[in-house]
Amino acid sequence: PSPRSFQPNEASEEALQCEIEELKRKDLALDQEIAQLLSEGYSLEELDKHISLLHEYNEIKDAGQMLLGKLAVIRGVTTKQLYPEYDLKLSD
Repeated sequence: PSPRSFQPNEASEEALQCEIEELKRKDLALDQEIAQLLSEGYSLEELDKHISLLHEYNEIKDAGQMLLGKLAVIRGVTTKQLYPEYDLKLSD
């Protein structure tokens, strides 16, 4: 079908409207959270730095998990079985 002949049905339009409303609620909640942090004395620069550090931490953690997974495959064990060997907790 050509793009002109495509007519979204009511269900898909309703689903999109619900998704839009949910995104608006999330946006408002995030704005309120930022306002709360700013009122507690945090600066936007601190928040940006914190977010940047969290991203870096997650990338490093993901790389570590990938390496543990490859090592587990090589050894024929589960990743979970490697944790004690490297003094890791399951919550790490």
